[in-house]
Amino acid sequence: MIVVSERSPRRPSLEVAVSHALVERVNEGALDSVVRVYRPAPTVAFGRLDALRPGYPAAAAAARAHGFEPVLRAPGGHAVAYHGGCLGIDEVIGEADPIAGMHDRFARSGELLAAALRTLGVDAGVGRVPGEFCPGDFTVHARGAVKLVGTAQRVVRHASLLAASVAVDGAGALRAVLTDVYRALELDWDPATAGGVADEVPGVDVDAVERAVLATYGRPGDGELDAGTLERARALEPRHVVRGA
Repeated sequence: MIVVSERSPRRPSLEVAVSHALVERVNEGALDSVVRVYRPAPTVAFGRLDALRPGYPAAAAAARAHGFEPVLRAPGGHAVAYHGGCLGIDEVIGEADPIAGMHDRFARSGELLAAALRTLGVDAGVGRVPGEFCPGDFTVHARGAVKLVGTAQRVVRHASLLAASVAVDGAGALRAVLTDVYRALELDWDPATAGGVADEVPGVDVDAVERAVLATYGRPGDGELDAGTLERARALEPRHVVRGA
């Protein structure tokens, strides 16, 4: 497994295209399994079902009004927001039958990330938080009340992408943009359920969360993305761009 740590954010549409390119390259056998941790620019990543809702154009405009770039992401689920106070994680695995292992991958990733946050002093667990945005059974939460990490998956023939975003600091900006985005999409949620690691353990920053996450994988982030993946990402980027207001 290659573990890649990236510190410089890309434009949001290219960032999600990198994730898309990685799962295609692993599916083709051009790459071994990859874990990528990265620092995102301010982004609202919409799911494909969001794009079918009447309020989607207004939701994209609301994201931009808050300084977040709207993109279409490859994994499922509803809109999520992240920025430089978050840690993005992509786990891309080559598998003979990725559909059969979806539940186990969600469970394993949730427990891994919860364990990483517990090493930092967070009372972290795994399970759905009532009223959360983009709800899921494998949300990583604090105290059963505040969502800190959401995960989503995409599977192709012989590979899976499990994408996660850890909210560390700046949770107020995430709540603000999601409030307006979800209002436009006519999706219900409770803003009080969105928080950050630094709200639970003051002084924890994104660097500390990255170290904790990499420690759970047992590997340093010493790999690099190959030229073929970056070339594929640039070709895929137009699929993830949100046009309009």
